[in-house]
Amino acid sequence: MRIVVNDIAASSGGALSVLTDFYNYVKDNYKDDEWIFLLGDNYIEETENIKIVLLPEIKQSHKKKLMFDFFTGRKIINDLNPDAVISLQNIITFGVDAPQMVFIHQAIPFQESKKFSLLKSSERSLAIVQYLVGAVIKLSAKFADLIAVQTSWMRRAVAKKANVRIKKVIVCPPEVSIEHGGANPDAKSFFYPTGPLIYKNNECIYEATEILNQEGINDFKIKLTLDKESMENFEFTGRLSREDVTEEYKKSVLLFPSYIESFGYPLAEAKRTGTIILSADTPVAKDVLGYYENAYYFDPFEPASLADLMKKVITGEIEKKETETVENENGGWAILISALQEMI
Repeated sequence: MRIVVNDIAASSGGALSVLTDFYNYVKDNYKDDEWIFLLGDNYIEETENIKIVLLPEIKQSHKKKLMFDFFTGRKIINDLNPDAVISLQNIITFGVDAPQMVFIHQAIPFQESKKFSLLKSSERSLAIVQYLVGAVIKLSAKFADLIAVQTSWMRRAVAKKANVRIKKVIVCPPEVSIEHGGANPDAKSFFYPTGPLIYKNNECIYEATEILNQEGINDFKIKLTLDKESMENFEFTGRLSREDVTEEYKKSVLLFPSYIESFGYPLAEAKRTGTIILSADTPVAKDVLGYYENAYYFDPFEPASLADLMKKVITGEIEKKETETVENENGGWAILISALQEMI
């Protein structure tokens, strides 16, 4: 079988993680098939059965990317004569003469927590993703033969907002490699692996901390993976290695105020360690955490509700419970490849 994998858009962050995870999976498990990756740069290595076609010029502008998706890309892919095509970048290539699966991991157009404004400079790029890019993703979903997502809530949201049959959307949860157990969280130590994006909702933590300080509660520390100068109650660590993040899960209480995620890796990773999790009350969090007994939820737009949970942890009203975590027996990529084979 010859499969073309289109991921020209991947270059950093979660998108690059998706690419490298998928590449490593097929490299280790599907050596009898021929794989051709369309990429913007040399992010992976060729093997005997994995070839790379570099198309860096496509990433130079949104216009070139759209032209590829709607017009020029079909010839490049059709000339490769694939048995199937997988797009890992949310949008199919229109006009391809082969069954096509699209992996949608951009949650912004499908969530209902926040409407971003084109008029606000701080929200404009997110508003473009929500409304303009989102419209293309939803149109693409209608023409895809199969759609893969990471969570059940995303499956329902894509089916509803793209107006496609729910049977056309499959759930492929990512594998989480962190070992079970080992958590012994300090009740006065909190951790949030985050970034500067608005929906990561760091402001909620700052405001919750201010509320606690006003109540005379000051003896606690919060670690955030941001590049800033540390201040009272806060230690800004910058980017941490995977190993360091895992150690923070084990010795800290996870804070997760983000209100837009397609999966939410910190939730799944921290859950496996058995630590306490204070999470925004969102559909994705409920999906990932399920009936996890150490999970507590707050309104991400009400810092006082987070402050209340933090206070209960600090005072010992909330303590870690011993839980059993179910293993992730069926990795998402195995589900995706199996569905792809049935599609051909």
